Amino acid sequence: MALSRKLSITLLVLVLSCTAVLSQNFSDRWTGFFSFVSVRDIQQGNDRIYAGTENAVFTFDLSTEELETITTINGLSGSSLTTLYYSENFDLLVIGYEDGLLEIVLDGEDVLKVVDIQNKPTIPPNRKRINHLAEYNGFLYISSDFGVSVYNLERLEFDDTYFIGEAGEQIQVRQTAVIEPYIYAATKEGGLRQALIDENNLIDFERWTRVVGGQWNAVQNLGEEVVGLRNSTIVARYDPGVGFTDLETYNVPVLDFQVHRQVLTITTAGSSFAFEPGYVPLNQVSLPFGSEDILQSGLTHNNVFYLGTEESGLFQIPFGSSNPRIILPDGPILNNPFSVDATPGQLWVNFGEVDVAFNPFPLNFRGVSNLREDVWTNLSVEEVFDANDLVSIAINPEDPNEVYMSSYQKGLLKIVDQVPTVLFNETNSPLEIPNGNTGIGLRLYGLDFDREGNLWFLQSRTNEGLQRLSPSGQFQQIDISSIIDGEAELALTEIAINRQGFVFFGTAESGLVGYDPATGRFNRIQEGVGVGNLPSVDIRALAFDNNNRLWIGTLEGLRVLFTVNDFFEEGSNPQASEIVFLEDGVAQELLFAQSITDIEVDGSNNKWISTATSGVFYVSANGQETLLRFTKENSPLPSDNVQDMTIDEFTGRVYFATTRGLVSYDGTSTAPRDNLEEVYVYPNPVRPGFVGDVTIDGLTDRANVKITDIEGNLVFETTSQGGSVLWDTTAFGRYRVASGVYMVLVTTEDNLETTVSKIMIVR
Repeated sequence: MALSRKLSITLLVLVLSCTAVLSQNFSDRWTGFFSFVSVRDIQQGNDRIYAGTENAVFTFDLSTEELETITTINGLSGSSLTTLYYSENFDLLVIGYEDGLLEIVLDGEDVLKVVDIQNKPTIPPNRKRINHLAEYNGFLYISSDFGVSVYNLERLEFDDTYFIGEAGEQIQVRQTAVIEPYIYAATKEGGLRQALIDENNLIDFERWTRVVGGQWNAVQNLGEEVVGLRNSTIVARYDPGVGFTDLETYNVPVLDFQVHRQVLTITTAGSSFAFEPGYVPLNQVSLPFGSEDILQSGLTHNNVFYLGTEESGLFQIPFGSSNPRIILPDGPILNNPFSVDATPGQLWVNFGEVDVAFNPFPLNFRGVSNLREDVWTNLSVEEVFDANDLVSIAINPEDPNEVYMSSYQKGLLKIVDQVPTVLFNETNSPLEIPNGNTGIGLRLYGLDFDREGNLWFLQSRTNEGLQRLSPSGQFQQIDISSIIDGEAELALTEIAINRQGFVFFGTAESGLVGYDPATGRFNRIQEGVGVGNLPSVDIRALAFDNNNRLWIGTLEGLRVLFTVNDFFEEGSNPQASEIVFLEDGVAQELLFAQSITDIEVDGSNNKWISTATSGVFYVSANGQETLLRFTKENSPLPSDNVQDMTIDEFTGRVYFATTRGLVSYDGTSTAPRDNLEEVYVYPNPVRPGFVGDVTIDGLTDRANVKITDIEGNLVFETTSQGGSVLWDTTAFGRYRVASGVYMVLVTTEDNLETTVSKIMIVR
């Protein structure tokens, strides 16, 4: 598409459709790690196959066989995708969603969000689903759960909406098709309806007549004939003046029914069938008997079946073959990561799940994903010893190839060099199922390593709820009944260990518990002034910062325990504190009543705080300033429900595990290094038009950083709080420095080590 057309499209968007906006592309700082295994719809055009997955799209180039992805990073919403349509006439890919949103991909890159249906107050939320998209004479006919809307593809604006039920009521339309002189609509409640396509008043429901009653799932034009799908199983043909004639009855529901270039593809869960005009069979293919794959979409192109599966991506099967080629971008197993953990260069993801009340039922059996050097390795359920509901991850800081995961029913999983080696349970370890109740099982949750290499973890529904696994493989079980009733407690949640070895863990009903392994002493704080000042006893996140302060996230807000040194002293009554800041002169509590899911501390001692409903907050070291705020609306987060986070401390990359996918943000705060051998500056050179900060990375903690011009005039100085600092390319914030070479002088806190780098700035 020429630049002039792109500009004209943008102008049309601004002038004609105030409810359509071009999305921002976030690929400069963000990366998406989506799963593309569940292919819900398939389209072909522009020598590509377009595959619509749960909340993203991937394309397969038929000439080069290259794969490309379109995700929230490129501007998609991350909502639940329901249908696709590619317009060859306008070179547009149109995506429909469960919530009524339309997105139009222009030139394969810019994304236009059309929110008219999504924001329409007269349409109930459960009636906005977009079911099908069909083009005729430059107009896109949108079949939805409320009726039919018409969108002008040339002008990129809505035309009319037709409510075609009895007395003009909203009615679920599954598909539309135009076979001149009529437009046909397959409806769930009102049979198959038709109207004259050139009728000037199709907004009048009386112009739509019922051709035949019953539930119709699809209608298409095959050659010069109207073919439809009734009651999910019966294919019928319409003969004007005669009515519908049944052609074939399938013994299982038809899941996809679409015509592409005069070939009808009918897809069931296990088979797909291709027909040419006259309903003449061309070919068919079935999945092997006993196959675990399930089909859900299908399209035929150039004598090749393209079939979308629930769990294996896109199958490409030429006519006459029964062996599918799997087409699938690299990615994790699923799009609902529950917990994540990272060390430099690798990321682990699991997909276990418990609800807000720590109920694991219905049990889910899912594998594990690992990202190393930009390549995903996915471990199956069988490979992880059928461990269900894997909910927490801890990578051994002394050996990043050793990883532990807790199952909320089956025990403790150990993985070495990407190979699961053992599942510790009641048969091979001291772990015991409480009262032998297999329905409860071994409900393990939070995990954390101490500085001695011991792995500490929590088991719910037992008084021996605090467990320790030594580096030599010895288990120690610690009775917690002196501080809380472990058998009656709903759940033990997260765990955090400070540099002194104090162990703190959360509960769902009893607040925050601390344990001193050296003395065996416990203490606890709870909700309310005088007994701990927690906003809720339901603890969901714990993190020690670089100042040894414990940040506590609860189901109803945030607290900080500013000192833990006297937590276990006799008679102590520790109290957590809220973070209070001034906003427009009014005192506000940070994250008041927010449901907090995780807290992570970066190399600058700033805090990343995720929530269940409001996205992510990035706050300063003391919490007084919100540095960044990410939501579904202003970032590539596919959901505001962020279940977990982790930071690659060497790169500063922050990973966000949301309920609808995994994304990362390239942060600028890294962990301090042991020396100055790896100091580097980026971007370098700073070119004209650059907007942002220069990063000086690879620093030791509390290193002195000075920047001077070539004549030695000082323009910037700071002390690092971690492994990196930022420079806004100004002279102490007063004015932008001129073009030239600038010297970066770095000295360690003890003055024993110094290094010099250069920055070239071009204005």
